[in-house]
Amino acid sequence: MEGEGRVPGPPLPTPSPGGGGGAGADADPPAGAPGSTRGPLLAAAEVLSLDDEEDDLEVFSKGTSLGEVNSFSPSMPISPSSMINQYKFEDEPELKDLFITVDDPESHITAIETFITYRVVTKTSRGEFDSSEYEVRRRYQDFLWLKSKLEEAHPTLIIPPLPEKFIMKGMVERFNDEFIETRRKALHKFLNRIADHPTLTFNEDFKIFLTAQAWELSSHKKQGPGLLSRMGQTVRAVASSVRGGVKNRPEMFTEMNDYMETFSQKINVLDKIAHRIYKEEREYFNEMKEYGPIHTLWSASEEDIADSLKGVASCIDKCCKATEKRMAGLSENLLPILHEYVLYSEILTGVLKRRDQIQGELDSKIDALANKKTEKDLFEAVLNHREDGELEKAPRLGAGVAMAGPSPLLAAGHRIPMLTHEGTRGWADPLPAPPVA
Repeated sequence: MEGEGRVPGPPLPTPSPGGGGGAGADADPPAGAPGSTRGPLLAAAEVLSLDDEEDDLEVFSKGTSLGEVNSFSPSMPISPSSMINQYKFEDEPELKDLFITVDDPESHITAIETFITYRVVTKTSRGEFDSSEYEVRRRYQDFLWLKSKLEEAHPTLIIPPLPEKFIMKGMVERFNDEFIETRRKALHKFLNRIADHPTLTFNEDFKIFLTAQAWELSSHKKQGPGLLSRMGQTVRAVASSVRGGVKNRPEMFTEMNDYMETFSQKINVLDKIAHRIYKEEREYFNEMKEYGPIHTLWSASEEDIADSLKGVASCIDKCCKATEKRMAGLSENLLPILHEYVLYSEILTGVLKRRDQIQGELDSKIDALANKKTEKDLFEAVLNHREDGELEKAPRLGAGVAMAGPSPLLAAGHRIPMLTHEGTRGWADPLPAPPVA
């Protein structure tokens, strides 16, 4: 391994044939022995070898990065660990086979509405795609449709959040450059999170969203569930909420639901406080921007205090710059993260509600199955009593089944099934036993 990590040096000089022979040529004397012709050469070789080893240590001890040194350069030593790391680093991008970019927002003004469309560019190496690159334009409503389809297909998965349709009044104006760029970044993050998800990335609606043209997507949307189906889903959701909580919810989900309620309340309070602080900082910044020029103009008309006024104007200018920097930090590093926590808390709450709805439907079906089983057992018991001779043969004209003697079912006051002449089931009230002659 030392030979692999060291640059080969020049060949060592060999002693002349007349320098020695016999046994003296086979046994090397010590390096410092007097009268030895090979001692200085061996000493020089050892010093050269030590120098090479020190150079090897210096290469990996002076913070040389892979970006500064090409590991495949013949003039630079290569360590096995660095080669493995480089192979992993070069192979890592190949693991991702779907790349999505959202850019180029365009404003569209019609007689009915004004909206923004975004270009969605997809590059992929997956076999289920007909092409390796697609370019389509999507508006915000298309992203909402995709999110709803993902929630419908995967009701218990956490779908990445979308930016809200409406913005908070007083923060930014709608459709200005700052708002459009903020939404573009959020939509870009939304699609790439779906692409990186191990399950959502293979959803068929997601593929159609990335590849279909506008008219094809509109046609696909019309193939979804109709109005009655959506109303049925809404009615079931309302009925589930009216019915109350599920009866047999696992303790883990109960604790999770309680935690999410508390977390949602606290993170919403933090989000509101952060937005209020940002609004106050912006108002303070706008006022200071007006005071600076005022003091500068004032110093021109007051020669006695001109220097003091200019100093105040300079301080106000520094305060403006510091406030602007602090506002940029709030808007870039704090507000988006806090608001994303708010959105994720809402999504998790929705997932838990959908889970409870599914379990509620399961509980109701289990109850219905238990009732059917009880009816079946009761009916089988009546038929068994009839086969054992406890039931008399009665006219099967809808009057029911008469009993020849006391029956445990009748004694208990149960209604018993009856068979009509058409062969259908019904229920008959218990009849008194006939008198014994």
